[in-house]
Parts: sequence; C-alpha cells; structure tokens
Amino acid sequence: MTKIDKMRRIEGILFLAAFAACIPLANFMIGNVGTFCVPNGPCVIPVAPGLTAPSGVLLVGLALVLRDLVQRRLGLGWAFAAIIAGAGLSTTFTAPSLALASAVAFLTSEIVDLVVYTPLQKRGLIVAAISSSVAGLIVDSIAFLWLAFGTLDFLAGQVVGKLIMVIAVIPALYWLRNRDMKIGLTPA
Repeated sequence: MTKIDKMRRIEGILFLAAFAACIPLANFMIGNVGTFCVPNGPCVIPVAPGLTAPSGVLLVGLALVLRDLVQRRLGLGWAFAAIIAGAGLSTTFTAPSLALASAVAFLTSEIVDLVVYTPLQKRGLIVAAISSSVAGLIVDSIAFLWLAFGTLDFLAGQVVGKLIMVIAVIPALYWLRNRDMKIGLTPA
C-alpha cells in the first residue's frame, strides 16, 4: 500500500467516523437542544431572521457532505454501507415516535445524495458535493417533517439550516480538492 493509499484510507475512516457521529448527535439535539422546544415537537434554533428549524439541521447538513467524502476516499461500497448503518444509527438518541421518521428520512436522503454525487464526481468535488447535498437536504427535510410531525411548517427553516452547513464547508472542500491535486490523491 502506497503512502497516498494509506492517507486515503485513514482520511476515509475519519470521514466515516464523523459521519456516524453526526447522526445520533443530530437526533439527540432535536429532542434536547434548542432556543425553545415545541410541545410534542422538536427543539428549534434560529437559522435566519424569523426562521427556525429543528436543532439537528446543522449536523444533518454536515452528514450529507461527509457521506460524499466517505465515497471519495473509500469508494461507493463503503458509502452505501455507511448509509445502511446510518439509517440504523438514526433511530438512536431520539424519541421512539421520531425513530421511524428519522430512519426513513435519513435512508431516502442519503440515497438521493449518493445517486446525484456518483455521476457528478467526475465534474469535480465541489460541484458534486454541493449538488448532491442540496438534493439530499431537500428530500430529508420533506420526509422527516412529514413523517415525524405531519406538517411541513419548518420546511424553509430545515432547508436553510442544512444549506448553511453545506455552504460553511465549501472552503474545506476547496482546500481538500486543491491538496488532493497537489499530492496526487485521486478519488477511490
């Protein structure tokens, strides 16, 4: 195994661990962390002036990008396995009433992310990661809110909150892409 291959594998495992950590932490936050908690609903945070969202949105947005990075470093098989494991993890640290909604929304959105990212990765990391994350976050927002609460009241906040995190990681994606090109590290 070359030094570059070893680096790709180590980074892939780190991205996988971060991805896995986002999932239960997002669910924990939805039920326990926020500026206020809606009775029989989520704890929410402000994501823009006059706009709130369930508090796990930031971590869900990050998870979408991290899944792309798992695929970039470890390959499609690892990314798909991470999605399946993540769907199971998404039922943890959440109220039983939210477990199914969380698992279905996670599984659906991450598969959409994978389906969009895979062909676009040939056009480059930035385009693929942003496009797939946006597609995934829209699907996740609609599925989770509808299944968990029977309403899309927080849809705008969900989308904005997740998009904030996707935008926040763009500089890191640029750095990673440029460093990869400089050292000759190609996607798995």
